[in-house]
Amino acid sequence: MNSFEQQIRRADVLVEALPYLQKFRGQTVVIKYGGSAMDDPLLVASVLRDIVYLEAVGINPVIVHGGGKAITKRMKERGLEAKFIAGLRVTDKASVDIVAEVLDTHINPGIAQKLNEFGGSAKSFSGANVFRAEKSPAFEHKGETVDLGYVGDVIGCQIPRVLECVHQEIVPVISPIGRDEQRQIYNINADIAAAEIAIALEAEKIIYLSDVNGVLRDPKDAATRIPTVSGADVQALKAGGIIDGGMLPKVNSCLKALHFGVKKVHLIDGRIPHALLLELFTDKGIGTEMVLN
Repeated sequence: MNSFEQQIRRADVLVEALPYLQKFRGQTVVIKYGGSAMDDPLLVASVLRDIVYLEAVGINPVIVHGGGKAITKRMKERGLEAKFIAGLRVTDKASVDIVAEVLDTHINPGIAQKLNEFGGSAKSFSGANVFRAEKSPAFEHKGETVDLGYVGDVIGCQIPRVLECVHQEIVPVISPIGRDEQRQIYNINADIAAAEIAIALEAEKIIYLSDVNGVLRDPKDAATRIPTVSGADVQALKAGGIIDGGMLPKVNSCLKALHFGVKKVHLIDGRIPHALLLELFTDKGIGTEMVLN
């Protein structure tokens, strides 16, 4: 392909994106940012530049980030072992202090700073000032009663300052922790936190960036990706063991968001360069789109 043909192709891509740019302009899109896309410097730059692009074309991105690998690393440095049950981190008192430290003093401000360096406008928010939380109740798992410790459920969102940023075209960057009325901090699963803030903000959609390109019928075969999944499909996929483990809180939060008015949820692989733009602004998309019906 010669340079002139390449220029034409670039123009074709812009034309293909136009109806999506028009459709989503002024809409709020919650992005759950996690997985390997947070660890590789090249992927970090790619994802955050894409978010700056969304802001520049009039879309209102709101970021809820993870940080599981960094938390696990810090715990190991302090002689603590990470433990997960049903895709959720077991969090004792020592662990919840590490969670808050890593998320609020390292990861969160780092993301906001990078967005600003790339020409965007971003503001850092501790989730403790956004998510009202209470301790998650014990539950049955594989015949045993499980208490996750200082893991919280979101019971409300304090959104005035977040909304103020959205209206000013500033990207809010929110950590997944919450606080109860006694000011106790709780670790909140980032997938769940993203769904709750999307519901509170009446977002158009949620995009989950992870290390898996959507829902796969065979987790070892990327070619088995399911392009679109409905609420009814999810129940069958759970029953068949296709949705399991760490995918359970993600998919359950997706369904809750859809039931409460979020129109669509996208599950995409953040390791793919420009995954956000490909999913939002091309006809085929690259991940799994989840809809209510």
